[in-house]
Amino acid sequence: FYFLSNDELLEILAQTRNVQAVQPHMMKCFDAIKGLDFGGQHAQSPLTQFDENSVEIYGIISPENEYVTMGKNLKARGEVENWLMAVEKRMVESLRLLSKESVVDYTQRPRKEWVKDHGGQILITTSQIFWCKGAEQALDGELVPGNPLQGVQQWYEQNVEYLGDMVMLVRGELTPLQRGAFVALITIDVHNRDILEYLINDKTDTKHDFNWQMRIRYYWDENAPTPGGDCRIQQVTADFWFAHEYLGASFRLVITPLSDRCYMTLTGALELKLGGAPAGPAGTGKTETTKDLAK
Repeated sequence: FYFLSNDELLEILAQTRNVQAVQPHMMKCFDAIKGLDFGGQHAQSPLTQFDENSVEIYGIISPENEYVTMGKNLKARGEVENWLMAVEKRMVESLRLLSKESVVDYTQRPRKEWVKDHGGQILITTSQIFWCKGAEQALDGELVPGNPLQGVQQWYEQNVEYLGDMVMLVRGELTPLQRGAFVALITIDVHNRDILEYLINDKTDTKHDFNWQMRIRYYWDENAPTPGGDCRIQQVTADFWFAHEYLGASFRLVITPLSDRCYMTLTGALELKLGGAPAGPAGTGKTETTKDLAK
């Protein structure tokens, strides 16, 4: 409720009987939820007919019109703050489950087929997990036995091939939603390719080298506190669990070496329970960079 004005907050709290009156305020409560699907409000909704008195929540809809199902038995009943917290909890559970399914799916078919069947946020998270896994296998001498340098070169070439596949896909016929998700994925893929190029040029041959430790690294941890595993993010000494807050199919900023240094400082501060304050001239992207790190 941080971004709601007093009037908006009062309007939400006053409309306990008409739960669907909360819809116009969803974007203020959640960054990427334009609305809730109470049935029949999206092409992917399980119901075809819209019922204005429905209290059953079937899914969430992003500003880009992406749809995420919320499973069964989620109802907008009781105090509005309580059922909105239930929506938030179910959002996290649903996205964690979708991430798990995507991680399994990635290993079972070609990447250019896999990208067509998952949401934008899930694509980037899963892609980051397997990119990091491949890079560490290369640096450990597993990709090319006993030769980490050659392994990194081989993984670099594989990633250039993946990028080529993505470029061919965005040149074809796509829905606006798919195009947005693929462009965001390409932006991250290009940065990953640049990191591998840097490792090759610097002749990095172990994953304990600071050249690798300074990167934001995603891992799928089967031993996570949550059942079924969870995504873990590390950078230098910082270590976080992925929060699974819904981001929709939002665009991503191009990541420059300066962005990387800002990210390293900010994640280090977060780990130490401190704050960070990017400084510089107006209009250079301080706020957007910090928001993009949060994604």
